[in-house]
Parts: sequence; C-alpha cells; structure tokens
Amino acid sequence: MSSPAEKQLSLITPDEPAHQPADDAVRLLLFNAQHASAARSRRQAEWIAGQEGADIAILTEVSSTQGGDALVTALGERGYATLVAPQPSKPDYRTVIACRSSDVRPVPSPVTVTPHRAPAARVTIGGHDIGVLGLYVPSRGPKDQRNIAKRAFQKAVTESLPRLLAAFPDMPVIVAGDLNVIERRHQPPHRVFGEWEYAFYDSFQAAGLTDAYRHLHPDEVAHSWFGLTGNGFRFDHLFVSTPHAVRVLACDYHQEAREAGLTDHAVMTLRLGLQPTPGGQGEPQLRALADSRSK
Repeated sequence: MSSPAEKQLSLITPDEPAHQPADDAVRLLLFNAQHASAARSRRQAEWIAGQEGADIAILTEVSSTQGGDALVTALGERGYATLVAPQPSKPDYRTVIACRSSDVRPVPSPVTVTPHRAPAARVTIGGHDIGVLGLYVPSRGPKDQRNIAKRAFQKAVTESLPRLLAAFPDMPVIVAGDLNVIERRHQPPHRVFGEWEYAFYDSFQAAGLTDAYRHLHPDEVAHSWFGLTGNGFRFDHLFVSTPHAVRVLACDYHQEAREAGLTDHAVMTLRLGLQPTPGGQGEPQLRALADSRSK
C-alpha cells in the first residue's frame, strides 16, 4: 500500500485544452507559490495560465492545505489538465508539476526524503519525451533544528540525480526548483552559506546537469528573492541534462508577478528545443538559434 506522500493527485483532461503544446520546443515556468491563501492561489493560477505558451509549470512552496488545493483546482480549470501533486503525510510544503499536455506519467520520486517536495514525471510534448523533477529545498529551519531537514533533503537529492538521469535515458531531463542555495561566485557574496551548501549546487553539474540560466548568461547578475534590506539572492534554478544544454533557447527571470504581490520570488522561464523531426528544424539550426540567444 502506498503512503499518503506517494499518492498522486490528477485532474481530468478537458475536452478542449486551453493550449496546444508546440512540437519544436517545450516551455516551462517555475513559480514559488509562497504558501498562498486560497484567494491568492486563484489569482496565481490566473496569472500563470495567462502566460501564453507555458506547457509545464513547476510550483514550489505550495501549502498542503486549502491554499494549495485551491491552486491545483484553479490551474485545472484553466487548462492545466494533468497535475502531479504528492500529498505529504503531515502538514508541510509540497511541489506541484502542472502540465497542459495530456500525456503525463507520474514516476516515483528518486528523492527518498520528503518526496512530496520532489515530484517527478515523464511528459510527452510534440511526440517527444521529457523527464521532469521539481524541487523545493527546506530553509534553514528553527534554531533547535537548524539545517537538519535542509541537509537531509540536499543529501537525498544529490544521491538521486544519477538515478534520475538513468531513469530517463536518451531524452532531455529538466530539474527546476527553489534550492535555497546560491552559486559560489554569487554577486553579491553572502557569507551565511556554508561549503556544504555550495557543494549541493555543484552536485548538479557533477551529476551531468547544466545550469540553463548560466549556460546563456554566464556573467549576468540576477536575483530571484530579496531580503528586507533589498539584498538579492539567486535561489531559484533550472537545470537541463548536459547533452541537451545546446537546445536551451531561452532562460530568464521575470519580476512582474513578484512586484504585483502574487509571490515573493521572481518567476523563471525556460524554452528548450526538442529533438528535430523529419521535415522539422534540424540540429544546426537549433544550435545557431541557441548561440544567437546567448549573445
């Protein structure tokens, strides 16, 4: 018998999907829900659905109570027909994968610690399979349990990455989420982070994943969350399996939803070219387009 954390929540595919995925690229949106109330969750869903062309939405910091349920329901009503939304066995934040493709197969999370923060799915768009893993890393936690949950989850993620890539051979793999860590050369530097946290960020590259934003913007200073004093942090990240990094056509941060009070994080987007099909755009054209987008 599966535990509550392993159960998946799905919505019925509408007769007329609100959006037809393109067959040449997948468009993914990463959104931190900031444990929103039911009312704000519905506004979040309206904003997300209004982003034309978003095939997959990964939502982090989704509450396991009424607010999170309202978000899932509202997304379903707006054409996100299939949702992978593990329910935790006790109140905790969760991560949701919402798709406008009707061909989505939830797979067991490779992350063995709090898997409701790390759902995985195999999504088929335009006849092409894509492996997807969403992540929401715990924050440092209260003083009496400082970093215990964060260390345990990070360790489990690091150990899971090789298994994740092996489970989705010969297809693009996208890992996206709020990691609550920054890269080593982050600007401005923040001394609060320890070597173990930088090592966690490094573990994605070591496993065979490429930071999609850094792939296109190697020197750009970008922040996805801001403290009370205005100091910025790049907490939200998108990774693509390294053999497919050449197919990253666009990867950016957007501040509009944060500035509108829908969330306290920037929204992150990715556009990833799919495997060329007969008569479709070939690899040289994809490579040239990716090169032009990075300039």
